[in-house]
Amino acid sequence: MRVLGIETSCDETGVAVYDTDRGLLAHALYSQIDLHAEYGGVVPELASRDHVRKLLPLVRQTLAEAGLGVADLDGVAYTAGPGLVGALMVGAAAGRALAWALDLPAVGVHHMEGHLLAPLLEDPGLKPPFVALLVSGGHTQLVEVAAIGVYRLLGETLDDAAGEAFDKTAKLMGLPYPGGPELARLAESGRPGLFKFSRPMTDRPGLDFSFSGLKTQVLLAWQASDRSPQTRADIARGFEDAVVETLAIKCERALRQTGARTLVVAGGVGANVRLRARLNALVGGTSVPKRSAKGFGTEVPPTGRVCFPRPAFCTDNGAMIAFAGALRLQAGQHEAPAVTVTPRWDMASLPPL
Repeated sequence: MRVLGIETSCDETGVAVYDTDRGLLAHALYSQIDLHAEYGGVVPELASRDHVRKLLPLVRQTLAEAGLGVADLDGVAYTAGPGLVGALMVGAAAGRALAWALDLPAVGVHHMEGHLLAPLLEDPGLKPPFVALLVSGGHTQLVEVAAIGVYRLLGETLDDAAGEAFDKTAKLMGLPYPGGPELARLAESGRPGLFKFSRPMTDRPGLDFSFSGLKTQVLLAWQASDRSPQTRADIARGFEDAVVETLAIKCERALRQTGARTLVVAGGVGANVRLRARLNALVGGTSVPKRSAKGFGTEVPPTGRVCFPRPAFCTDNGAMIAFAGALRLQAGQHEAPAVTVTPRWDMASLPPL
């Protein structure tokens, strides 16, 4: 089954073709960074208009790279939510129209399920059950995955997500848009330990996150500093260390709570080099209690692993939508002809495969 995937949830236009027999055939991505840089953040109306301009040329480009025509497709998948309603409508309308014209089944994909399944795109041996850390845009979530489509939310952010905290902290320190990657690059030259910020909500039970207070701590440290280039790098390093350690502590708790041996990490922050190193060390050096019929037993040596998509598939992309859509289309799931999107959408409400 050859499936065209369309991603237009925010400020990146992604298109891909996935073949259930041959894997990913082609993918293309257009980023609106330059468009929104002038405003220091995403302007929804401008994002929607740019998707209108870029989507169809990207579809043609991707099909050509795959060596296919529209008549060779067997299904269409598009992001139906969550996201910016105008941006979602562009992809949904184009996907539904194409499917209708070709008499093909179409399916609306949950954006966060696309991220969650991205590591499986190039690792067919990765199977549930596992725990997923989703750190994409305004989302920071820990999810227990019993099977594809069977999700239980373990914890989520109560305010700023990790990615938002990166972007907002970078902005208050005067870094250019998009701030998150710029702050991570700056942190590479920072000296560890000179600025020690709290690890929010790690001093109490639970798996929820909160990063707004950490952002305030950085602001106060920045205002009281000499604001030299080295000090800015040191503060960036302290901030990044705090976020990474907080995420690691919560991931360890989730593994212990569920008894899972595999941790999947997806979303833009999942490309962070220091986070990848810390979580690799965590899974390789943490004993996880083995679940039995009577509950948790004694701790046993870990045999699990942590799985990341390649950095290009951490950010929004069409490949993850084509893959997630292909799984649901293969299971016989598809949408009615109406064009509908769901800007706010609970992933736990998805039907199982």
